[in-house]
Amino acid sequence: MPRAKAGRRRQRGTIDELPSGALRVRVHGGQDPVSGKRNTLVEIVEPGPRQEARAEAARTRLLNSVDEQRSPRTSATLDQLLDRYLDTVDVGATTLRAYTRYLQLHVRPFLGKTKAGAVGAEALDSLYAELRRCRDHCDRSGRGIDHRTPREHACDDRCRPHRCRPLAPATIRHIHFVLNGAFSRGVRWRWVSVNPVEFVSPPAKPLPDPQPPSAEEAARILNEAWRDPDWGALVWLFMTTGARRGELCALRWSNVALESGTLTIRRAIAQDGRTLQDKDTKTHQQRRLALDAETIEVLRDHRVRCVERAGAIGVELRPEAFVFSLAPDGTTSLVPGSVTQRYSRLAARLGLDTHLHNLRHYSATELIAAGVDVRTVAGRLGHSGGGVTTLRVYAAWVSEADQRAADGLGKRMPRLPARGESDAERVRRDPRTARDRLAVELLQLIEAGAVPAGGHLPSIKRLAAEKGLAPSTVHRAFELLREWGVLGGEPGQRPHVVSSKSVDNEQAEGVEKPPPVDEQSTDDHTRRVPSTDIAQYWTVTLRGPDGHRYPARVVSGRLDDPEAFRRHLIGIARVEDQDNTDDGEQWIGRYELEVLPVVGDRGPVTFRW
Repeated sequence: MPRAKAGRRRQRGTIDELPSGALRVRVHGGQDPVSGKRNTLVEIVEPGPRQEARAEAARTRLLNSVDEQRSPRTSATLDQLLDRYLDTVDVGATTLRAYTRYLQLHVRPFLGKTKAGAVGAEALDSLYAELRRCRDHCDRSGRGIDHRTPREHACDDRCRPHRCRPLAPATIRHIHFVLNGAFSRGVRWRWVSVNPVEFVSPPAKPLPDPQPPSAEEAARILNEAWRDPDWGALVWLFMTTGARRGELCALRWSNVALESGTLTIRRAIAQDGRTLQDKDTKTHQQRRLALDAETIEVLRDHRVRCVERAGAIGVELRPEAFVFSLAPDGTTSLVPGSVTQRYSRLAARLGLDTHLHNLRHYSATELIAAGVDVRTVAGRLGHSGGGVTTLRVYAAWVSEADQRAADGLGKRMPRLPARGESDAERVRRDPRTARDRLAVELLQLIEAGAVPAGGHLPSIKRLAAEKGLAPSTVHRAFELLREWGVLGGEPGQRPHVVSSKSVDNEQAEGVEKPPPVDEQSTDDHTRRVPSTDIAQYWTVTLRGPDGHRYPARVVSGRLDDPEAFRRHLIGIARVEDQDNTDDGEQWIGRYELEVLPVVGDRGPVTFRW
């Protein structure tokens, strides 16, 4: 029962005694501006010395808190505080538009007319609870309808009964940080005495959940995008650079150096409704990216198309023209929102649940999977954290690592689909890269009959060493031969030649017949190939002491020195007989080597050491 006696004036707040002997202090705190419910402040005072005095002190403290909210220092409302904050905050146009929208939809309807100093932690907790309940802030009656459009229309099956959907935790966190910034400025301006947001906990930060497309999905996306070469080039660049959509929309030809294989991101396109704005990048820093050979080829082909379109209307493609534009002369940029919508339609046609930003996750995931360090990945993607200072200090080191990053990503990219002529026709007509030239060289070797059906080309390591190429380049040349149907075999196994032309057929087509090969016997056990330079390739077959015949291999190079040729063949034998652990060359005497020139009319030359 109340302990205070009734007087002329009703006493504010009550102190009740509980069965446990504790005292409960209750003070009316007004009405909750969000839910409309009665607000009551309660505090329990445990039994002990001076219990009643402590209860009176608690009641006085709660009453002062209520009076502070009812009579704040300023009569300015939260709407006025938010308007002033948005006028002074230094953020990009896109971010400012998002802030304004969040406040207009989810804060102002509940707390906008409330005095800024009267907004307490309890009101903010009620606001966050409402945001977690329903993003549309329904009246809780359950009789609403979610219409497909706000305009007047005839309802159909697309207009369904309303279902409450909570606002995403990340969005509530954004609202929390905007309110915190506004009240912090209010304390500095002496509009309010305290920042109530400091006493409210936002939703937990969502766990990172990047969902980049898989390699198979990326290939399907590219194949679908390449139906339009310009669109395919843009999607390819999204995957290889990991750039933001506004950055690629703002890319100009003056930022692309095809000769050095670099691309510089300086600006970005921001969209404010139907208005486009050229602005700094998100981190206000420019960055230079190294490009792999395939991406350089994609951009070179795209530039040829752009030059042809500009020439068709009698103008020259200027360096400041946009790389991706709907205008023939490249004077206008793409609209970032339209790029996102087109990609979403592409993904919907393929039945994929993904969006454009996931290509940025794809680039980061593939770079890390390729072994690129995180600081270099952060530098390529333009992240403000994750080692930005280190990247700025060690710029020379980053340049080398960035080139490795570009090459690593290029090797993991799906193969470019055919555009017009087939890839085989284009490569044989105009081999541009080291991979193309090696593939054409090996194809001509096979067509010349140097390697019979079922035989093997030299190993990747040996060809890489002989040609001075990276093993990955040789591997990609082999993959190209597989696509052409020249090589076969299961993945992970050594590829074999599926078919080859005979030497007689090549000679019938006009190949000049070289001089014959002479055999010069040096002793009872050795026949040596003459020093005459008659062949560039030799087919080598190794036969062991047990009669086992190893698959045929091909040796490249014009070898005039027989002793050097002998050492070359011993190296072949060492590679084939990987189980032999003997030192020196004594073990080679147990083997025979049969050498057949690629061109010539003599039979094989047998070597016994």
